[in-house]
Amino acid sequence: MTDAAMGLMAKRWKAIRLRRILRWLGPGLITGASDDDPSGIGTYSQAGAQLGFGIGWSMILTYPLMTAIQEISARIGRVTGHGIAGNVSRHLPLALIWPLLGLIFVANTINIAADLGAMADALATLVHGPRILYVVVFGMVSVAAQILFDYKFYVSMLKWLTLTLFAYVIALATVHVPWTKALSGLFIPRIEWSASFLTTLVAILGTTISPYLFIWQSSQEAEEQRIDRRKEPLAHDDEEARREFRRIRVDTLAGMAFSNVIGLSIILTTAATLHAHGITAIETSAQAAEALRPIAGDFAGIVFALGIIGTGMLAIPALAGATAYAVGEGRRWPVGLSRKPREAAAFYGVLAVSACLGIALNFTAIDPIKALYWSAVANGVAAAPVMAILMVLVRQPLVMGPLVVRGPLYWLGWVSTAAMGLCTLGMVASLFSTY
Repeated sequence: MTDAAMGLMAKRWKAIRLRRILRWLGPGLITGASDDDPSGIGTYSQAGAQLGFGIGWSMILTYPLMTAIQEISARIGRVTGHGIAGNVSRHLPLALIWPLLGLIFVANTINIAADLGAMADALATLVHGPRILYVVVFGMVSVAAQILFDYKFYVSMLKWLTLTLFAYVIALATVHVPWTKALSGLFIPRIEWSASFLTTLVAILGTTISPYLFIWQSSQEAEEQRIDRRKEPLAHDDEEARREFRRIRVDTLAGMAFSNVIGLSIILTTAATLHAHGITAIETSAQAAEALRPIAGDFAGIVFALGIIGTGMLAIPALAGATAYAVGEGRRWPVGLSRKPREAAAFYGVLAVSACLGIALNFTAIDPIKALYWSAVANGVAAAPVMAILMVLVRQPLVMGPLVVRGPLYWLGWVSTAAMGLCTLGMVASLFSTY
């Protein structure tokens, strides 16, 4: 065989492997990308502006925690064919489901409102115009896309939308970063026993591990299995479990790594620009984009603002979809974005109501900064009990069959749950200290 033929075969083999990897990336990638929603971008911007490079290590801390809980969430969806709420309604007392659904609905709706407000503010910094009109347009486009588009096309569109997150890598590339300081902050933890530092650390953990993320990923795994006639829930067909769990792990590791790389890019960008110039009072993502323009140049500010809009278009469907999946599965309705609206009217109704309430909240006198704060509080309150319930479910043979979660993954899931519980206590404590 000639060298040219061998080279051609090597290229084809690499292309096949790349396509296989890309097929493996799905719910985990989209979930990780939607984690960097506008409210999360605001938190990372505030962290970088307020604390500089010294908070970078928090992104390394959160990576194994969020990866563990997301992989466990994906496993329960793939093994059982139902999302978290669907399993709760089938295997745990019904008294648990109503508070759970109420917390999720409130948390996600407030988060949608905050994200829509941030997207509208970002667009207003670019082209001016009526902010409230932008809120309505963004909200209605997000809902219409979920209801009207074919499921496979819609998922493909979400995958492409993840590319908008590279706006923050581009923004980082346009600013001067003292890499010695940046790497020091990344690998050498610096802890300050101050209210501002602890509050920011709590906010980072709270925005990184949110209930809509694990509800969305578990439901998407169940959805992908349901629409593929070649697949059965692994609880009934454990022969392919090893291959499927390997796919889920690759997908989740890649998605969460993507999420944290983007979060770290935002922290480094704002640390190198805003913090370095004494600007530490950033409270929203749009405010960060506006503040970057005179320091890092118009290009960096524009790229930052465009990233807010793109990530919002990715996160709002996940937020509204997670709400609809949770409520629909909890009520045992027909659910799924692959179903036609007439086949799952109640499911799509919940999705639309959650998004429309998010739009409506922007017409009230609610301060968008307070909305961001309350969305973090609501997510923190909802996350810990959802995670605890999840960890109980995955050890039940009645739920998982022979595929119960064991070993390091199981214990890391409990560490993540405990960390989120402490996060909730920290947010409650900071709330009481405010009044």
